[in-house]
Amino acid sequence: MSAEGAAVAGPGAASERAPTTDAEDWKNTILAGLANYIDAGSIVSGSAALALWATAYHLSTGFIGLLGAFSANAISAGVGALIGGRLCDMYGRKKIYQYDMLFYAFGMLWLVFATQPWMIVVGFILVGLAVGADIPASWSLIAEMAPSGKRGKHSGVAQMLWYLGPVVVLGLFLMLAPLGVLGARIVFAHLAITAVVLTLLRSRMKESVVWEEAKAKRAADPQAARAGLRALFTPKHLKSMAFLIGMYGIWNLWAGTNGFFFPYILRTVGAQSQATSVAMQAGGFLVAMISIGAVFMRYSDKVNQRVLFGVSALIQVVGMSLLALFPLTTPVAMAYLVLVWFGSGFGAQSFFQLWSAELFPTMLRSTAQGLTFAVVRIGLGLWSFFVPLLTATGFNRLAWILTGFLVVSGAIGMIWAPRNEGKSLAQIEEERAGA
Repeated sequence: MSAEGAAVAGPGAASERAPTTDAEDWKNTILAGLANYIDAGSIVSGSAALALWATAYHLSTGFIGLLGAFSANAISAGVGALIGGRLCDMYGRKKIYQYDMLFYAFGMLWLVFATQPWMIVVGFILVGLAVGADIPASWSLIAEMAPSGKRGKHSGVAQMLWYLGPVVVLGLFLMLAPLGVLGARIVFAHLAITAVVLTLLRSRMKESVVWEEAKAKRAADPQAARAGLRALFTPKHLKSMAFLIGMYGIWNLWAGTNGFFFPYILRTVGAQSQATSVAMQAGGFLVAMISIGAVFMRYSDKVNQRVLFGVSALIQVVGMSLLALFPLTTPVAMAYLVLVWFGSGFGAQSFFQLWSAELFPTMLRSTAQGLTFAVVRIGLGLWSFFVPLLTATGFNRLAWILTGFLVVSGAIGMIWAPRNEGKSLAQIEEERAGA
Protein backbone atom coordinates (compact mmCIF):
# COMPACT_ATOMS: atom_id res chain seq x y z
CA MET A 1 0.00 0.00 0.00
CA SER A 2 1.32 3.44 -0.83
CA ALA A 3 2.20 5.95 1.86
CA GLU A 4 -0.86 8.00 0.89
CA GLY A 5 -3.15 5.07 1.57
CA ALA A 6 -1.41 4.24 4.85
CA ALA A 7 -1.87 7.80 6.07
CA VAL A 8 -5.63 7.52 5.82
CA ALA A 9 -6.26 3.84 6.36
CA GLY A 10 -5.48 3.68 10.04
CA PRO A 11 -3.41 1.24 12.09
CA GLY A 12 -5.20 -1.97 11.13
CA ALA A 13 -5.43 -1.43 7.42
CA ALA A 14 -1.73 -1.60 6.69
CA SER A 15 -1.57 -5.20 7.84
CA GLU A 16 -4.55 -6.21 5.69
CA ARG A 17 -2.88 -5.32 2.39
CA ALA A 18 0.65 -5.93 1.28
CA PRO A 19 2.63 -2.76 0.55
CA THR A 20 2.80 -1.87 -3.11
CA THR A 21 6.06 -1.42 -4.96
CA ASP A 22 6.97 1.61 -7.01
CA ALA A 23 6.36 -0.41 -10.19
CA GLU A 24 2.86 -1.35 -9.00
CA ASP A 25 2.08 2.29 -8.20
CA TRP A 26 3.04 3.34 -11.73
CA LYS A 27 1.12 0.42 -13.25
CA ASN A 28 -2.04 1.46 -11.41
CA THR A 29 -1.57 5.07 -12.48
CA ILE A 30 -1.11 4.12 -16.14
CA LEU A 31 -4.13 1.79 -16.17
CA ALA A 32 -6.29 4.47 -14.58
CA GLY A 33 -4.78 7.25 -16.69
CA LEU A 34 -5.52 5.49 -19.96
CA ALA A 35 -9.00 6.97 -19.57
CA ASN A 36 -7.37 10.21 -20.71
CA TYR A 37 -5.95 8.47 -23.80
CA ILE A 38 -9.44 7.16 -24.57
CA ASP A 39 -11.01 10.58 -23.95
CA ALA A 40 -8.66 12.59 -26.14
CA GLY A 41 -8.56 9.88 -28.80
CA SER A 42 -12.36 10.00 -29.00
CA ILE A 43 -12.40 13.78 -29.37
CA VAL A 44 -9.75 13.94 -32.08
CA SER A 45 -10.97 10.89 -34.03
CA GLY A 46 -14.54 12.22 -34.05
CA SER A 47 -13.34 15.63 -35.19
CA ALA A 48 -11.15 14.15 -37.93
CA ALA A 49 -13.98 11.93 -39.17
CA LEU A 50 -16.52 14.76 -39.39
CA ALA A 51 -15.26 15.97 -42.77
CA LEU A 52 -15.39 12.42 -44.17
CA TRP A 53 -18.90 11.84 -42.82
CA ALA A 54 -20.08 15.23 -44.07
CA THR A 55 -19.09 14.28 -47.62
CA ALA A 56 -20.26 10.67 -47.48
CA TYR A 57 -23.67 11.36 -45.90
CA HIS A 58 -24.21 14.97 -47.09
CA LEU A 59 -24.46 16.28 -43.53
CA SER A 60 -25.72 19.83 -42.99
CA THR A 61 -23.81 22.44 -41.02
CA GLY A 62 -26.48 22.30 -38.31
CA PHE A 63 -26.15 18.52 -38.00
CA ILE A 64 -22.36 18.80 -37.71
CA GLY A 65 -22.80 21.42 -34.97
CA LEU A 66 -25.15 19.04 -33.16
CA LEU A 67 -22.55 16.27 -33.32
CA GLY A 68 -19.92 18.59 -31.90
CA ALA A 69 -22.17 19.73 -29.06
CA PHE A 70 -23.04 16.18 -27.97
CA SER A 71 -19.62 14.63 -28.61
CA ALA A 72 -17.10 13.22 -26.14
CA ASN A 73 -15.71 16.75 -25.93
CA ALA A 74 -18.88 18.34 -24.66
CA ILE A 75 -22.39 17.65 -23.36
CA SER A 76 -22.57 13.85 -23.32
CA ALA A 77 -19.21 13.63 -21.53
CA GLY A 78 -20.43 16.15 -18.99
CA VAL A 79 -23.58 14.15 -18.27
CA GLY A 80 -21.50 10.96 -17.99
CA ALA A 81 -19.15 12.61 -15.49
CA LEU A 82 -22.07 13.85 -13.42
CA ILE A 83 -23.59 10.36 -13.16
CA GLY A 84 -20.34 8.41 -12.95
CA GLY A 85 -18.80 10.68 -10.34
CA ARG A 86 -21.66 10.16 -7.92
CA LEU A 87 -21.70 6.39 -8.47
CA CYS A 88 -17.94 6.28 -7.76
CA ASP A 89 -18.42 7.74 -4.30
CA MET A 90 -21.40 5.51 -3.56
CA TYR A 91 -20.15 2.15 -4.84
CA GLY A 92 -16.41 2.53 -5.30
CA ARG A 93 -13.98 3.57 -8.01
CA LYS A 94 -13.29 0.05 -9.31
CA LYS A 95 -16.87 -0.83 -10.22
CA ILE A 96 -17.14 2.24 -12.42
CA TYR A 97 -13.74 2.34 -14.10
CA GLN A 98 -13.73 -1.41 -14.76
CA TYR A 99 -17.04 -1.70 -16.58
CA ASP A 100 -17.58 1.68 -18.23
CA MET A 101 -14.92 0.80 -20.80
CA LEU A 102 -17.18 -1.99 -22.08
CA PHE A 103 -19.92 0.61 -22.46
CA TYR A 104 -17.39 2.77 -24.32
CA ALA A 105 -16.50 -0.09 -26.69
CA PHE A 106 -20.21 -0.63 -27.38
CA GLY A 107 -20.56 3.04 -28.30
CA MET A 108 -17.48 2.91 -30.52
CA LEU A 109 -18.93 -0.04 -32.43
CA TRP A 110 -21.81 2.22 -33.49
CA LEU A 111 -19.22 4.50 -35.11
CA VAL A 112 -17.30 1.61 -36.64
CA PHE A 113 -20.40 0.26 -38.38
CA ALA A 114 -22.33 3.52 -38.88
CA THR A 115 -24.20 3.60 -42.20
CA GLN A 116 -26.71 6.35 -41.33
CA PRO A 117 -26.27 9.77 -39.69
CA TRP A 118 -28.47 8.81 -36.72
CA MET A 119 -26.07 5.95 -35.92
CA ILE A 120 -23.24 8.49 -35.64
CA VAL A 121 -25.28 10.51 -33.14
CA VAL A 122 -25.98 7.40 -31.03
CA GLY A 123 -22.31 6.44 -31.09
CA PHE A 124 -21.13 9.92 -30.10
CA ILE A 125 -23.55 10.09 -27.16
CA LEU A 126 -22.69 6.60 -25.84
CA VAL A 127 -18.95 7.22 -26.15
CA GLY A 128 -19.26 10.60 -24.45
CA LEU A 129 -21.24 9.15 -21.53
CA ALA A 130 -18.64 6.41 -21.00
CA VAL A 131 -15.67 8.78 -21.23
CA GLY A 132 -17.28 11.22 -18.82
CA ALA A 133 -18.04 8.50 -16.26
CA ASP A 134 -14.46 7.22 -16.35
CA ILE A 135 -12.77 10.58 -15.75
CA PRO A 136 -13.73 11.15 -12.05
CA ALA A 137 -13.18 7.45 -11.28
CA SER A 138 -9.70 7.47 -12.80
CA TRP A 139 -8.61 10.83 -11.44
CA SER A 140 -9.77 9.98 -7.91
CA LEU A 141 -8.04 6.63 -8.07
CA ILE A 142 -4.74 8.15 -9.23
CA ALA A 143 -4.77 10.71 -6.41
CA GLU A 144 -5.69 8.13 -3.76
CA MET A 145 -3.16 5.51 -4.87
CA ALA A 146 -0.24 7.83 -5.57
CA PRO A 147 2.59 7.72 -3.00
CA SER A 148 2.74 10.67 -0.63
CA GLY A 149 4.70 13.53 -2.17
CA LYS A 150 4.27 12.20 -5.72
CA ARG A 151 0.62 12.97 -6.41
CA GLY A 152 1.43 15.63 -9.00
CA LYS A 153 3.95 13.36 -10.67
CA HIS A 154 1.41 10.56 -11.03
CA SER A 155 -1.30 12.95 -12.18
CA GLY A 156 1.10 14.16 -14.84
CA VAL A 157 1.27 10.66 -16.33
CA ALA A 158 -2.47 10.76 -16.93
CA GLN A 159 -2.07 14.09 -18.69
CA MET A 160 0.76 12.69 -20.83
CA LEU A 161 -1.63 9.96 -21.93
CA TRP A 162 -4.26 12.59 -22.75
CA TYR A 163 -1.89 14.22 -25.24
CA LEU A 164 -0.62 10.87 -26.53
CA GLY A 165 -4.14 9.94 -27.67
CA PRO A 166 -4.35 12.68 -30.32
CA VAL A 167 -0.81 11.99 -31.54
CA VAL A 168 -1.62 8.32 -32.17
CA VAL A 169 -5.03 9.06 -33.69
CA LEU A 170 -3.71 11.80 -35.97
CA GLY A 171 -0.91 9.48 -37.11
CA LEU A 172 -3.40 6.73 -37.91
CA PHE A 173 -5.64 9.12 -39.84
CA LEU A 174 -2.62 10.29 -41.82
CA MET A 175 -1.62 6.74 -42.75
CA LEU A 176 -5.19 5.66 -43.51
CA ALA A 177 -6.24 8.84 -45.35
CA PRO A 178 -6.41 7.11 -48.77
CA LEU A 179 -9.09 4.75 -47.38
CA GLY A 180 -11.53 7.57 -46.62
CA VAL A 181 -14.40 6.55 -44.31
CA LEU A 182 -12.95 3.03 -44.02
CA GLY A 183 -9.82 4.55 -42.50
CA ALA A 184 -11.95 6.32 -39.90
CA ARG A 185 -13.69 3.03 -39.07
CA ILE A 186 -10.30 1.40 -38.47
CA VAL A 187 -9.28 4.22 -36.10
CA PHE A 188 -12.54 3.81 -34.17
CA ALA A 189 -11.99 0.04 -34.04
CA HIS A 190 -8.53 0.61 -32.52
CA LEU A 191 -10.13 2.66 -29.72
CA ALA A 192 -12.81 -0.01 -29.14
CA ILE A 193 -10.16 -2.73 -28.89
CA THR A 194 -8.08 -0.57 -26.53
CA ALA A 195 -11.12 -0.19 -24.26
CA VAL A 196 -11.74 -3.96 -24.14
CA VAL A 197 -8.08 -4.70 -23.38
CA LEU A 198 -8.11 -1.98 -20.71
CA THR A 199 -11.16 -3.61 -19.10
CA LEU A 200 -9.28 -6.91 -18.81
CA LEU A 201 -6.17 -5.27 -17.38
CA ARG A 202 -8.15 -3.20 -14.88
CA SER A 203 -9.94 -6.29 -13.57
CA ARG A 204 -6.80 -7.16 -11.57
CA MET A 205 -6.60 -3.79 -9.83
CA LYS A 206 -7.75 -3.41 -6.24
CA GLU A 207 -10.26 -0.91 -4.92
CA SER A 208 -8.91 2.32 -3.46
CA VAL A 209 -7.93 1.74 0.17
CA VAL A 210 -8.56 5.41 0.89
CA TRP A 211 -12.17 5.08 -0.32
CA GLU A 212 -12.76 1.81 1.57
CA GLU A 213 -11.55 3.32 4.84
CA ALA A 214 -13.58 6.50 4.32
CA LYS A 215 -16.68 4.43 3.59
CA ALA A 216 -16.22 2.41 6.79
CA LYS A 217 -15.67 5.59 8.79
CA ARG A 218 -18.82 7.20 7.39
CA ALA A 219 -20.88 4.07 8.10
CA ALA A 220 -19.81 4.32 11.75
CA ASP A 221 -20.81 7.99 11.93
CA PRO A 222 -24.62 8.36 11.63
CA GLN A 223 -24.39 12.15 11.28
CA ALA A 224 -21.98 11.92 8.33
CA ALA A 225 -24.06 9.18 6.69
CA ARG A 226 -27.20 11.32 6.91
CA ALA A 227 -25.44 14.35 5.40
CA GLY A 228 -24.60 12.46 2.19
CA LEU A 229 -24.70 14.59 -0.95
CA ARG A 230 -25.87 17.67 0.95
CA ALA A 231 -22.41 17.97 2.47
CA LEU A 232 -21.07 18.96 -0.95
CA PHE A 233 -23.22 22.08 -1.06
CA THR A 234 -21.64 23.85 1.89
CA PRO A 235 -19.98 27.28 1.40
CA LYS A 236 -16.50 25.77 1.61
CA HIS A 237 -17.06 23.18 -1.12
CA LEU A 238 -19.13 25.54 -3.28
CA LYS A 239 -16.23 28.00 -3.28
CA SER A 240 -13.83 25.22 -4.34
CA MET A 241 -16.12 24.16 -7.17
CA ALA A 242 -16.58 27.77 -8.29
CA PHE A 243 -12.80 28.21 -8.35
CA LEU A 244 -12.25 25.06 -10.41
CA ILE A 245 -15.04 25.87 -12.87
CA GLY A 246 -13.79 29.43 -13.28
CA MET A 247 -10.13 28.52 -13.68
CA TYR A 248 -10.54 25.43 -15.89
CA GLY A 249 -13.90 26.15 -17.53
CA ILE A 250 -12.82 29.49 -18.98
CA TRP A 251 -9.49 28.00 -20.09
CA ASN A 252 -11.39 25.11 -21.69
CA LEU A 253 -13.38 27.57 -23.82
CA TRP A 254 -10.04 28.56 -25.33
CA ALA A 255 -8.88 24.95 -25.66
CA GLY A 256 -12.11 23.77 -27.27
CA THR A 257 -12.16 26.67 -29.72
CA ASN A 258 -8.48 26.13 -30.50
CA GLY A 259 -9.39 22.91 -32.28
CA PHE A 260 -11.81 24.88 -34.42
CA PHE A 261 -9.57 27.74 -35.55
CA PHE A 262 -6.15 26.06 -35.70
CA PRO A 263 -6.89 24.42 -39.09
CA TYR A 264 -7.76 27.93 -40.29
CA ILE A 265 -4.29 29.09 -39.25
CA LEU A 266 -2.70 26.25 -41.17
CA ARG A 267 -4.61 27.14 -44.33
CA THR A 268 -3.82 30.85 -43.94
CA VAL A 269 -0.06 30.36 -43.70
CA GLY A 270 -0.12 28.07 -46.71
CA ALA A 271 0.23 24.67 -45.00
CA GLN A 272 -2.59 23.19 -47.03
CA SER A 273 -1.44 19.61 -47.38
CA GLN A 274 -2.95 16.98 -45.10
CA ALA A 275 0.51 15.75 -44.08
CA THR A 276 1.72 19.18 -42.98
CA SER A 277 -1.53 19.92 -41.15
CA VAL A 278 -1.41 16.65 -39.21
CA ALA A 279 2.31 17.08 -38.47
CA MET A 280 1.82 20.55 -36.99
CA GLN A 281 -1.16 19.48 -34.90
CA ALA A 282 0.68 16.42 -33.60
CA GLY A 283 3.73 18.60 -32.97
CA GLY A 284 1.68 20.80 -30.64
CA PHE A 285 0.60 17.78 -28.58
CA LEU A 286 4.20 16.54 -28.41
CA VAL A 287 5.34 19.94 -27.10
CA ALA A 288 2.69 19.68 -24.37
CA MET A 289 3.92 16.20 -23.43
CA ILE A 290 7.47 17.52 -23.11
CA SER A 291 6.18 20.33 -20.91
CA ILE A 292 4.33 17.91 -18.62
CA GLY A 293 7.36 15.66 -18.21
CA ALA A 294 9.94 18.41 -17.84
CA VAL A 295 7.96 20.84 -15.69
CA PHE A 296 4.70 19.55 -14.16
CA MET A 297 5.84 16.06 -13.14
CA ARG A 298 9.16 17.40 -11.91
CA TYR A 299 8.09 20.47 -9.93
CA SER A 300 4.36 20.37 -9.05
CA ASP A 301 4.99 18.39 -5.85
CA LYS A 302 7.86 20.63 -4.75
CA VAL A 303 7.44 24.30 -5.69
CA ASN A 304 4.78 26.96 -5.15
CA GLN A 305 1.91 25.68 -7.33
CA ARG A 306 0.36 29.13 -7.56
CA VAL A 307 3.52 30.55 -9.13
CA LEU A 308 3.94 27.55 -11.42
CA PHE A 309 0.37 27.96 -12.67
CA GLY A 310 0.91 31.69 -13.17
CA VAL A 311 3.99 31.10 -15.33
CA SER A 312 2.07 28.67 -17.52
CA ALA A 313 -0.80 31.15 -17.93
CA LEU A 314 1.59 33.97 -18.87
CA ILE A 315 3.30 31.84 -21.54
CA GLN A 316 -0.07 30.95 -23.07
CA VAL A 317 -1.28 34.56 -23.05
CA VAL A 318 1.87 35.66 -24.88
CA GLY A 319 1.47 32.86 -27.44
CA MET A 320 -2.22 33.59 -28.08
CA SER A 321 -1.69 37.35 -28.31
CA LEU A 322 0.75 36.79 -31.20
CA LEU A 323 -2.21 35.85 -33.40
CA ALA A 324 -4.09 38.99 -32.37
CA LEU A 325 -1.15 41.37 -32.84
CA PHE A 326 0.72 40.13 -35.91
CA PRO A 327 -0.11 38.96 -39.44
CA LEU A 328 -0.51 35.21 -39.83
CA THR A 329 2.86 34.09 -41.12
CA THR A 330 4.53 30.72 -40.73
CA PRO A 331 6.97 31.96 -38.01
CA VAL A 332 4.09 33.50 -36.04
CA ALA A 333 2.05 30.30 -36.31
CA MET A 334 5.01 28.20 -35.16
CA ALA A 335 5.76 30.52 -32.23
CA TYR A 336 2.10 30.38 -31.25
CA LEU A 337 2.11 26.58 -31.41
CA VAL A 338 5.21 26.18 -29.23
CA LEU A 339 4.21 28.76 -26.62
CA VAL A 340 0.56 27.84 -26.07
CA TRP A 341 1.19 24.10 -25.99
CA PHE A 342 4.27 24.34 -23.77
CA GLY A 343 2.33 26.57 -21.38
CA SER A 344 -0.73 24.33 -21.41
CA GLY A 345 1.33 21.26 -20.51
CA PHE A 346 1.87 22.40 -16.91
CA GLY A 347 -1.16 24.66 -16.80
CA ALA A 348 -4.92 24.60 -16.27
CA GLN A 349 -5.79 21.05 -17.29
CA SER A 350 -3.00 19.39 -15.33
CA PHE A 351 -3.77 21.43 -12.24
CA PHE A 352 -7.51 20.88 -12.62
CA GLN A 353 -6.98 17.12 -12.34
CA LEU A 354 -4.73 17.58 -9.31
CA TRP A 355 -6.72 20.22 -7.43
CA SER A 356 -10.13 18.67 -8.09
CA ALA A 357 -8.92 15.57 -6.23
CA GLU A 358 -7.36 17.52 -3.36
CA LEU A 359 -10.06 20.05 -2.52
CA PHE A 360 -12.79 17.59 -1.49
CA PRO A 361 -13.09 14.80 1.13
CA THR A 362 -12.88 11.21 -0.07
CA MET A 363 -16.61 10.39 -0.02
CA LEU A 364 -17.38 13.50 -2.10
CA ARG A 365 -14.24 13.57 -4.26
CA SER A 366 -15.56 11.88 -7.41
CA THR A 367 -18.95 13.56 -7.07
CA ALA A 368 -17.31 17.00 -6.99
CA GLN A 369 -15.00 16.13 -9.87
CA GLY A 370 -17.91 14.84 -11.91
CA LEU A 371 -20.01 17.93 -11.20
CA THR A 372 -17.28 20.43 -12.05
CA PHE A 373 -16.22 18.45 -15.12
CA ALA A 374 -19.87 18.32 -16.23
CA VAL A 375 -20.32 22.08 -15.95
CA VAL A 376 -17.10 22.66 -17.92
CA ARG A 377 -17.92 20.21 -20.73
CA ILE A 378 -21.58 21.23 -21.03
CA GLY A 379 -20.50 24.87 -21.05
CA LEU A 380 -18.10 24.11 -23.89
CA GLY A 381 -20.90 22.37 -25.78
CA LEU A 382 -23.12 25.45 -25.50
CA TRP A 383 -20.23 27.75 -26.43
CA SER A 384 -19.50 25.67 -29.55
CA PHE A 385 -22.81 26.82 -31.05
CA PHE A 386 -21.53 30.41 -31.11
CA VAL A 387 -17.97 29.83 -32.35
CA PRO A 388 -18.91 29.82 -36.08
CA LEU A 389 -20.75 33.13 -35.60
CA LEU A 390 -17.75 34.71 -33.88
CA THR A 391 -15.39 33.39 -36.54
CA ALA A 392 -17.56 35.00 -39.21
CA THR A 393 -17.07 38.42 -37.58
CA GLY A 394 -13.31 38.24 -38.16
CA PHE A 395 -10.39 36.17 -36.95
CA ASN A 396 -8.69 39.07 -35.18
CA ARG A 397 -11.70 39.66 -32.92
CA LEU A 398 -11.89 35.97 -32.04
CA ALA A 399 -8.14 35.94 -31.27
CA TRP A 400 -8.60 38.78 -28.75
CA ILE A 401 -11.57 37.03 -27.14
CA LEU A 402 -9.54 33.85 -26.73
CA THR A 403 -6.60 35.80 -25.32
CA GLY A 404 -9.03 37.29 -22.83
CA PHE A 405 -10.15 33.80 -21.78
CA LEU A 406 -6.55 32.88 -20.97
CA VAL A 407 -6.03 36.11 -19.01
CA VAL A 408 -9.17 35.55 -16.89
CA SER A 409 -8.37 31.86 -16.27
CA GLY A 410 -4.80 32.75 -15.29
CA ALA A 411 -5.94 35.48 -12.91
CA ILE A 412 -8.41 33.15 -11.15
CA GLY A 413 -5.69 30.53 -10.72
CA MET A 414 -3.11 33.01 -9.47
CA ILE A 415 -5.44 34.53 -6.87
CA TRP A 416 -7.29 31.49 -5.51
CA ALA A 417 -5.07 28.47 -6.22
CA PRO A 418 -4.43 26.24 -3.18
CA ARG A 419 -0.99 25.56 -1.77
CA ASN A 420 -0.97 21.78 -1.37
CA GLU A 421 2.46 20.86 -2.69
CA GLY A 422 4.08 18.14 -0.59
CA LYS A 423 0.97 17.43 1.50
CA SER A 424 -0.84 14.09 1.76
CA LEU A 425 -4.56 13.81 1.01
CA ALA A 426 -5.15 13.03 4.68
CA GLN A 427 -3.32 16.20 5.74
CA ILE A 428 -5.23 18.34 3.25
CA GLU A 429 -8.56 16.88 4.35
CA GLU A 430 -7.78 17.49 8.03
CA GLU A 431 -6.73 21.09 7.34
CA ARG A 432 -9.88 21.82 5.32
CA ALA A 433 -12.11 20.13 7.90
CA GLY A 434 -10.69 22.36 10.61
CA ALA A 435 -10.79 25.54 8.52
